[in-house]
Amino acid sequence: MKKVTDAVILKNVPIADNIFDMLIKAPAVAECASAGQFIEIYLENGVNLLPRPISICEINRNTGTLRLVYQVIGKGTEIFSHKKKDDILKIMGPLGNGYNIKAVNKSIFVGGGIGVPPLLETVKNAKGEKVIILGFRSGTILKEDFEKTGAKVLIATDDGSFGFKGNVVELMKYENITGDVIYSCGPGVMLKSLSQYAESKGIECFVSMEERMACGIGACVGCAVKIKDGNHFTHKKVCKDGPVFNSKEVLWND
Repeated sequence: MKKVTDAVILKNVPIADNIFDMLIKAPAVAECASAGQFIEIYLENGVNLLPRPISICEINRNTGTLRLVYQVIGKGTEIFSHKKKDDILKIMGPLGNGYNIKAVNKSIFVGGGIGVPPLLETVKNAKGEKVIILGFRSGTILKEDFEKTGAKVLIATDDGSFGFKGNVVELMKYENITGDVIYSCGPGVMLKSLSQYAESKGIECFVSMEERMACGIGACVGCAVKIKDGNHFTHKKVCKDGPVFNSKEVLWND
């Protein structure tokens, strides 16, 4: 079982509406973390007892740091947004099973909304040709960070404020994006549509599920999803068995 440890906040700044960029120093966690994993951050205000899961955006083993880009969507993340440099956080991690990055000729990375940040470390660890498709309701985040990897970056926005007007799958169809493997993270409706696109193109696809992960270690069973098991299905826990699954294994809800 992972242990709770202290992390020092080095930076915590807003980069968009309700989106914050946090850098923490946690050498023991950074040393063994990998792309697609997450950490749990504990709250110590005596009201919100459950920790909050935050995906890892970047890992730097040389400096012992983790970059976390998170959205303020409730009381817990609002508390995080008020944390300052040199404040101490109690965290547990790294948690979950991340991306199995394959040696292929061309990799495709698809992110939607706050599912975009965990793909940055994934892109940095992949070899070969890389195409990145990022989707947002309006505006963008981390666009320049992805461009620095040398990969081709395409943007889709629901309102047409930047790039292609529409969603990521509509953009992929428009551009006829193909490759050997897809790594993705985002809302369920996006992942389901992307899974269908990948199957139609014969592309292997990995999806990082965004279920509510309370305990982070598989004890509370609050994040169970249906995974195919022959002609039947079984329940697996996103926090422990995932969050990354092969898209063909997921029994998508209608």
